[in-house]
Amino acid sequence: MKLHKEGNATLTIEILAFSLFNYLAYTYAHEYVACFTTAITGFLFIMTLNFFRIPKREFERKEGIVYAPCDGKVVVIEETEETEFYKDKRIQVSIFMSPLNVHNQVYPISGQVKYTKYHPGKFLVAWHPKASTDNERSTVVVENDKISILFRQIAGAVARRIMTYSKENDRANVADEFGFIKFGSRVDLFFPIGTKINTQLEEKVTGGQSVIASY
Repeated sequence: MKLHKEGNATLTIEILAFSLFNYLAYTYAHEYVACFTTAITGFLFIMTLNFFRIPKREFERKEGIVYAPCDGKVVVIEETEETEFYKDKRIQVSIFMSPLNVHNQVYPISGQVKYTKYHPGKFLVAWHPKASTDNERSTVVVENDKISILFRQIAGAVARRIMTYSKENDRANVADEFGFIKFGSRVDLFFPIGTKINTQLEEKVTGGQSVIASY
């Protein structure tokens, strides 16, 4: 397991701030207060380490398979209108990530990046129905000779920073990293009508390993 580069600044700030808090507590406060401060700051630091962890995983990368772009729980499977890029009916699958999940995102398929766009917006809770269109979000479309898929990183009430590394015309390789969202969020995928969906509501999925659909 390693730590994601997006956590470097946060962890550095925590180390400096928590060290100062603990120094002041042990210097000027009662020993019980100092012990309490140490316990709280230690817990918060461990939680931050857990959030930015990137576990070592093996990826199969089979053809004709759409893998989960992130860890989390499937909260939406429905037919809907995709209004940003395709502007037609699509099958939407949404995956909610809690603060305890690994928070990097990986390409669900291989192909070419055809479209990327960042949208500023609100910070509704990630499972809110309007989060997909109203929240801060970043959209990526990847196409190959068999399928075109749109996937969208969506910020939540706590997540306030979306990082997307994809650029138009990039080569996308399934299970390679394309982004990161800090602290609780969601990823939506939009498939062509008729795509075989291989997941179900409330299913917990693992980025780059769980099968979401096949084509």
